[in-house]
Amino acid sequence: MKQKLVLVIMMIAVMASFAKKNDQITMVGSTTVLPIAQATAEAYMELNPEIDISVRGGGSGVGIAGIIAGTCDIGNASRHIKEKELTTAKNNNMHPYENVIANDGIAVIVHKSNVVKDMTIEQLKKIYTGEITNWKEVGGPNLSIVIVSRDVSSGTYEVFEEKVLQKDKLNSSALMLASNNAVATTVKDTKGAVGYVGIGYVNDTINTVKVNGVEATEKTIQDKVYPIARTLHMYTSGKPEGKVKGYIDFVLSAKGQKLVEEMGFVKVKSEKGSK
Repeated sequence: MKQKLVLVIMMIAVMASFAKKNDQITMVGSTTVLPIAQATAEAYMELNPEIDISVRGGGSGVGIAGIIAGTCDIGNASRHIKEKELTTAKNNNMHPYENVIANDGIAVIVHKSNVVKDMTIEQLKKIYTGEITNWKEVGGPNLSIVIVSRDVSSGTYEVFEEKVLQKDKLNSSALMLASNNAVATTVKDTKGAVGYVGIGYVNDTINTVKVNGVEATEKTIQDKVYPIARTLHMYTSGKPEGKVKGYIDFVLSAKGQKLVEEMGFVKVKSEKGSK
């Protein structure tokens, strides 16, 4: 009888462990999406205590790679998946699905003392490629420009490269940083610095610069009038199902989108996904 009881207890423990595993959701990827993921995961777990959601950063490339490899349930990305990534996924018999969960604008930021209020895409391109090296060339003080950029594995970098650099080479003097927070902090502490971050990372310790005369606002970002507007994504393997669908539906709900706005980003209108 004692042996049977021990066996039953062991079986219950195994079943509980299996159930717990099935109630876990793992998310990795974009540091831009990270605050949205953390806030919505915490709120969702409060409503659904049986669900355990783990959230890690690492960059958009890491998030998409995780979906392709099947090592996470959700891959967060601040850029669209690339054709070569789709090819790799197809070869792995994986089918990444793009869930658009927020809108964002890549804000151009400068030190609080900088008087420059507006720059064109062309001026930004010349700064980041090293053709313009002093703020006086764009209406600012006689001060050398310190270029601050995201690292090349970042989705934010890749969008900036596409829309601003237009595939030209980034100047080798640029400081390559691993997160939006690191960029914002460096610009705050460096008088001649210029950087770029997701709009949710803008705060009153730094100044933002209009781009082509357009300020990054909810309306200009949502309407894609702001020149460096983009969408933010949570990639899944195929259309979301089960516990993952429940969580993403929450992110896209009125409560979830309110959290998106509280994190400083811009809500989506009605789209739930594509691809």
